[in-house]
Order: sequence, then C-alpha cells, then structure tokens
Amino acid sequence: MAGAKGKFITLEGIDGAGKSTHHAWLVDELLQRGKSVVQTREPGGTPLGEKLRELLLHEAMHLETEALLMFAARREHLAQVIEPALARGDWVVCDRFTDASYAYQCGGRGLAWEKLQVLERWVHPDLAPDLTLLFDVPLDVAQARITAAAREADRFELEKTEFHARVRAAYHMRAAAEPLRIQLIDGSQSIAEIKNKLEETIATFCI
Repeated sequence: MAGAKGKFITLEGIDGAGKSTHHAWLVDELLQRGKSVVQTREPGGTPLGEKLRELLLHEAMHLETEALLMFAARREHLAQVIEPALARGDWVVCDRFTDASYAYQCGGRGLAWEKLQVLERWVHPDLAPDLTLLFDVPLDVAQARITAAAREADRFELEKTEFHARVRAAYHMRAAAEPLRIQLIDGSQSIAEIKNKLEETIATFCI
C-alpha cells in the first residue's frame, strides 16, 4: 500500500551467535521480495553513533554511563535513520536494538531493569521492532567463534563466561516474555539450515 509505514526487524544474540553472518543475506532476501531496505547497526548507525560505538566497545566505564551512552547513540540513530526510514515506508534491518541493552547492561552488568525501562520509555516510547530474530548458541560454541575471529576482540567479547551466560539468560527471558515478536533461531545449525528457517520466518512475516 502506498504510504504504508515500513517494518522494523532486529537481529540479536550473544557475541559469537552468528547473527552478523546472516544480516546481509536477510537484507538481500527482503530486496528480492520487493522491499526498500535500510541496513544498519547498534551502537552506531550515524556518524555520532559510530564515535560512541568506539567508546562503548573499547573504553572502560561505569555501567550506568554505558547504558546512558547506548541510549544516547540510540536516540540519534532513531532520529536520523530509523524513524525517517519507517515513515518513508522502508524496511529497517538493524543489528541489535534495545533487547541488547536489557541483555548486556541488565543481564550481563547487573543494571536494574527498572532503570532501563525508564530510558526505553523516554527514548522510544511508541516504537518497538515488528520482528526480532534471536540467534542462540551454547556458550562454548560462541566462545570458539570469537576466538577464531581474525580481529581484535572488543571489551564485551573479552568478558568471562559467566557474563555471557547472564547475557544469554536475559535474552531467553525477553524471548519468553514476547514470543510473538522474538523468534528464536538455533545458531548452532549449518548456515543452510539457518537460512531455511529464516526463509520460512520472512515468508510468513511478509504476507
């Protein structure tokens, strides 16, 4: 329908779950289905957001500072990229969004959920993803992938196993609370098997 609002799809998962591997494929799949697609990521997505991303991934800071910077980057991202794209009728595919803040800052770091809820209501009270693909793998699989990656690990990836276990548990809590929005994807399957699952999910979502 001309003038229809676009759709907002997010990809989530612990570091090493494989979501980034399928991001580009998902964008291509939507393009083939005739959608106008904006591909982006968090933290980041804007010039200011990318500068904040560098700080967040590499500079040690208080957990509340970390949460506030995440949402500062998110507010700029929403204003400059996500909200205009959705208003145009584009589909937005974003690598991480607020579910990641609940998983990492609350689950991993121990920030009170109530504090994050205040930020969420302030920064995007009327916007939530239409679909979230949550890639899930056992911790040992994720860690092996991080170790094998040919790049320098960021400070989240360098956290201990207990941290990543808490992040994963928080993601599972989010999925259990919103099963219609959050689709759990077994990231330990082969790439072909995952793509088949994603094709089924997107085909249903695009109807």
